[in-house]
Amino acid sequence: MLFNTYEPWKFPFSQNENEIEEIKCIVEKESNAKNNIKDNEKNIWGIIGVGFDSTSSFGTGSRNGPISIRHAGYSFEKYNYRFKKSLETIFFDFGDLNVIFGNLKETLKNLEDSIDELNQLNVKPIVLGGEHSISLGVLNSLKKFNPNKFNNTSIIHFDGHLDMANDLQGEVYSHGTVLRRIHELKPKEIIQIGIRSSSYEEEKYVSNKSDIKVFSSNELKIDSKNSLNKLDDLNKLNGLNKLDELKNILMNINNPIYLTVDLDAFDPTIVEEVGNPVPNGIDLNVFEELLEIISKKEIVGFDLVELNTKTLGSPSAILAAKIIYDFLTLNE
Repeated sequence: MLFNTYEPWKFPFSQNENEIEEIKCIVEKESNAKNNIKDNEKNIWGIIGVGFDSTSSFGTGSRNGPISIRHAGYSFEKYNYRFKKSLETIFFDFGDLNVIFGNLKETLKNLEDSIDELNQLNVKPIVLGGEHSISLGVLNSLKKFNPNKFNNTSIIHFDGHLDMANDLQGEVYSHGTVLRRIHELKPKEIIQIGIRSSSYEEEKYVSNKSDIKVFSSNELKIDSKNSLNKLDDLNKLNGLNKLDELKNILMNINNPIYLTVDLDAFDPTIVEEVGNPVPNGIDLNVFEELLEIISKKEIVGFDLVELNTKTLGSPSAILAAKIIYDFLTLNE
């Protein structure tokens, strides 16, 4: 177990026997392989749940997200039909963080300490929320561990909201300010996908920033079967629709990526149980196309947040688990 975590459940297909010692053996084995065979580089992932929702401003309940996602994960086969690939990725489930309800700063510090431990083990984090504010704890740790790498990292942000408020109801640290605080950490860029709600102040803030790109959900609503997939095709095109423009940007990223997915990026007809649902969101096909492109890059961490369900096995929880399942399948 990591510092400040406990075990409520495990995500299916994870390695869990004698976790820390097993990880050390795997890391040593992979390091030796990398020294001998350059192409034999594999990721090792560590899942941590953070059931914190104390700054939620509309609907509380995302504290139930981690256990709901794990439970829903048992509905999947190891073979991923969508991507025609079995889940062979090495990953561990370290249980849930001991959160301090009502105290975001201390909870973020506990999370940062746990991510510090993963960094020392060369294990990449997958964090299950919980509200979106928890992303800041992960990124604080990644910046501390390797500042130069962090400053060259692209933040890929799926969300229905900009989350760029300077404060929300007087609080500068909350689920609605998290991307503003992340931007202040100075990553290379932030690419926001699925946006369809913000304040005027937030929209004005991002419009003046060359390192922030915003793609609204409405701009991405085209027939994905007719969109372009090959970079050669994209380069031949004089005018790109917004989805193809986004794909082109993602294909051309040559630096590390941190991926953060707020489930309210999806349309409420697909994911109903979220903290702040917004109509007219993206669909799963578009997300999976983009995830497949992103997964060809170096991903340094991933969080999935804002599942707000009180029912085990709900359709929203199953979709959330599918995203984790797809991510792990693609990021061996």
